[in-house]
Amino acid sequence: MTIQRTRPFGQKYAFVVAGVIFLALLAAAGVRAAPGVLILPLGQAFGWSRDTISLSAAVGIFLYGMVGPFAAALMQAVGVRRTLIGALALMTASISASAWMSQPWHLLVSWGIFSGIGSGCVAIVLGATVVNRWFVTHRGLMMGLLTASTATGTLAFLPALAAIADHGGWRPVVWTVAAGCALLIPLAWWLLPERPSDIGLRPYGATEDEAIEPPRRNLLSIALGTLVTAAKQRTFWLLFATFFICGFTTNGLIGTHFIAMCGDHGIPEVRAAGLLAMMGAFDLIGTTMSGWLTDRYDPRKLLFMYYALRGLSLIWLPYSDFSFYSLSLFGVFYGLDWIATVPPTLRLAAEAFGDRDAPVVFGWVAAGHQIGAASAAFLAGFMRTQGGSYLQPFVIAGASGVIAAVIALLIRRRPRVELVPALG
Repeated sequence: MTIQRTRPFGQKYAFVVAGVIFLALLAAAGVRAAPGVLILPLGQAFGWSRDTISLSAAVGIFLYGMVGPFAAALMQAVGVRRTLIGALALMTASISASAWMSQPWHLLVSWGIFSGIGSGCVAIVLGATVVNRWFVTHRGLMMGLLTASTATGTLAFLPALAAIADHGGWRPVVWTVAAGCALLIPLAWWLLPERPSDIGLRPYGATEDEAIEPPRRNLLSIALGTLVTAAKQRTFWLLFATFFICGFTTNGLIGTHFIAMCGDHGIPEVRAAGLLAMMGAFDLIGTTMSGWLTDRYDPRKLLFMYYALRGLSLIWLPYSDFSFYSLSLFGVFYGLDWIATVPPTLRLAAEAFGDRDAPVVFGWVAAGHQIGAASAAFLAGFMRTQGGSYLQPFVIAGASGVIAAVIALLIRRRPRVELVPALG
């Protein structure tokens, strides 16, 4: 459905669109963060072990990433607006249904499978698609800002959700998250045109009208065909490997287990969630700044710095004294680096694979991110259950960050090429 209404602000309406997408990414990331708050309340209410609850969180994170490339293809086939509204509706329904869960498989289906599919359509690939359509200048900066919303949403709502869980149990958390998703549906319907040309505009910074390619309807051809062709290039696998480690060292580990780890050291849930919120605030600064830097400097060197510093901080954390000062220092340092890797990774993907196919290729790279995150979410819960400590998973994650730093320097920058899907 094409929106024909004219809009205010001229070319600057692109920033209104970016604002809507920012809120949607914020909400979807909040959905993926909520299981971190629910680990302790669900364990108390039902007697479920941490590895059982971590499994549903891991499935949700896994689907959050694996759906990405198909979501990017769906946006090309039926439109960004329809895809976003459908995803928000699915998240609202699945999370609301979990209010009546009583068995572990209910948690797996609602918070793992269906919310994972819904949130996977409202992920980094959505930001990449919108930035490529609506902006010509400041792409790195805008991608940094939209990327920051994913981590900010993961962390910023945790203190409020933890306070709600502390006072009312797990069900009010469920209703709060579901309501947040539902409120965005009319906002997306009213404020989100499909393309600038639908409201008589050019992309922000463009001097000529955009060339609109006919929509590609075969989802498998778009998603899998682009993957087959991209997989023949070494750059794809290096980006995939670094982003696997990115997920392994961020939302899969810290996002899922930081509150529980602090609980092991006698730190109340609400206070630990406050530390995560602080990380989210600094991530908004760090990732936006990363986008600005990506427009100006070699993205490979930026990735080297981000991964190396992150890895060293994770190795240090379990050996700290978990005092207010040491945790605050970690929160500021780690928050600035939480997901600053996305803008330089997207730039490298766009340079190698072209503007049209970059969102789909990046969707597959982002799938690696969530596979890594899902692995960390389950592995850390399993190792904590078996060994009684989070020391080993944090040291393993830190070492992998150092490895990712080295891999980033192996990426070769190439002239852009357009991919021809191998299927269909």
